Amino acid sequence: MKKLLVASLAAAALAGCTQTVVSPVSVTRFVGPQPAQLGQGTIALRAAPGEPAGTLEFAQWEQAVTLELAELGYQVVTGPAPQVAEIRVERFTDAPGARRSPVGVGVGGSTGSYGSGVGVGIGLDLSGPPPEVTGNQLGVVIRDNASGQALWEGRAEFSASTNSNYASAQAAARKMADALFAGFPGQSGETIEVK
Repeated sequence: MKKLLVASLAAAALAGCTQTVVSPVSVTRFVGPQPAQLGQGTIALRAAPGEPAGTLEFAQWEQAVTLELAELGYQVVTGPAPQVAEIRVERFTDAPGARRSPVGVGVGGSTGSYGSGVGVGIGLDLSGPPPEVTGNQLGVVIRDNASGQALWEGRAEFSASTNSNYASAQAAARKMADALFAGFPGQSGETIEVK
């Protein structure tokens, strides 16, 4: 019996350590007054002002957006084009706060017409520490290159624990770009969730 209890506690502890968190992708889009211009012709990509263009990590986000734009019907070019897609990315990791003790002790007592009693209870938290979670935000603005006017804007947000399949920038970029351009151009001002 003692071996069975120890094995059960070990299995519960291991199950708690593998907790994985992946949120749906929250997507909000805004469509300009001339939606007929969208999804056709040539388009170039560039980093939004202040973004670290030219880094290997940012290139993964550019590649994910390029694939989605090509699927929509755009011809993505590296030189000048009538439309330009500006990309903005933010990633941050939220580490869980200070860990409390996994052992809790409770004391209770009661009195009544048949006597009194005192009880002590011990609780064990076998779930392990909460996982670190990486937040991801992707924003894309499609502009008329000549005038700079925004034709379409979209942003996507989601979070995933660092032990999930979406912890890497490459996997997160693919998931978010796919969600951002699903049903393009979308209903202006509407926020949807994509799993």
